[in-house]
Amino acid sequence: MKALTYEGPYRVAVREKPEPKIEHPQDGIVRVTSAAICGSDLHLLHGLIPDTRIGFTFGHEFVGVVEEVGPNAKGVRKGDRVMLPFQIFCGSCYYCTRGLSACCDNTNPATDVGTGIYGYSHTMGGYDGGQAEYVRVPFIGVDAEKIPDDVEDLDALPITDAFTTGYQAAEMCDLKGGETVVVLGCGPVGLFAMWSAWAMGAGRVIAVDQEDYRLEFARNWLGVETLNFRDLDIITIIKGMTEGRGADATIDAVGCEAAGSAAHRALGVYAKLEAGSPQAINFAVHATRKGGVISLIGAYGPPYTGVDIGTFMNKAQTMRTGQASVKRYMPHLLEHVRAGRIRPSTVFTHRLPLEQAPQAYHTFARKHDGCIKVALFPNGTLH
Repeated sequence: MKALTYEGPYRVAVREKPEPKIEHPQDGIVRVTSAAICGSDLHLLHGLIPDTRIGFTFGHEFVGVVEEVGPNAKGVRKGDRVMLPFQIFCGSCYYCTRGLSACCDNTNPATDVGTGIYGYSHTMGGYDGGQAEYVRVPFIGVDAEKIPDDVEDLDALPITDAFTTGYQAAEMCDLKGGETVVVLGCGPVGLFAMWSAWAMGAGRVIAVDQEDYRLEFARNWLGVETLNFRDLDIITIIKGMTEGRGADATIDAVGCEAAGSAAHRALGVYAKLEAGSPQAINFAVHATRKGGVISLIGAYGPPYTGVDIGTFMNKAQTMRTGQASVKRYMPHLLEHVRAGRIRPSTVFTHRLPLEQAPQAYHTFARKHDGCIKVALFPNGTLH
């Protein structure tokens, strides 16, 4: 089968690999109909995630059709259209039974760093991802969510990660109604966090980015206010917009490759002496009012980063974080889609066959050609 493979930092290619096989009685095999490139895939591309091995296949956002199921896999059958949460989880451990599938104890030998994740290095379990024609799906009967007939693949695809992650980011802000929410980053997760903040009753949503085309996309699609941190002292501006206090809640939807500080970027992104640049977290600390909430949903590699913890502590702020427990949100977000409240496929500015994935990665990484998000089609059929 054709599959995207990691060739070393900044290099990926589409190669022939053996098709996956059933390895466990609860496994399934899914024929991938569409997959997405996620912003956190770029951390792999750039060599920021430990133990990413040559020949490994990326891709933790994908949907497809069930081709085969193991003898103990219940609830799905051959021919079902399904979407898969980006995490792999057992459904029966201490965390899964409490709705925290992102913390599953049984799918990643390195349990201290989280559950298994498709296509996200051997640090996260070593499971090949879905930027391929076929993918092995452990615990398919537990993990898979069937796609209703009236929902198109590309509207289901963001629910596997970006939409759900943005939704949890807004939920972690603990909004009561009328709050000012700042969202750092106008990539797909940031955009879905903005939509979700509105849906949860925010009174004002302010988007921050350094790319004018992404800010324009956020304004046009979601009606938010926008700030370009390359042009402005955003801390001063945000305080000026909020009677000198700062935002009630700030969402970091950027993660470890945040720009804004040459020193931190050099230490974290290039020298690997920090777990990526902490600049977005520090922006959040200073842009959020005393007693406010910071929702940290952007991805960071272990273990350490230069966060301004003293200011955070003295401002009596609360920080909530974690990988999104995707499965628990899927039915609810499908309801929003089916009711016509949102069309998640709007974020896909680029739709390409899998063979063009290497070029797509570089277009996405360099933010060229107005790229917000890329959908890949292993069978070459563009939707």
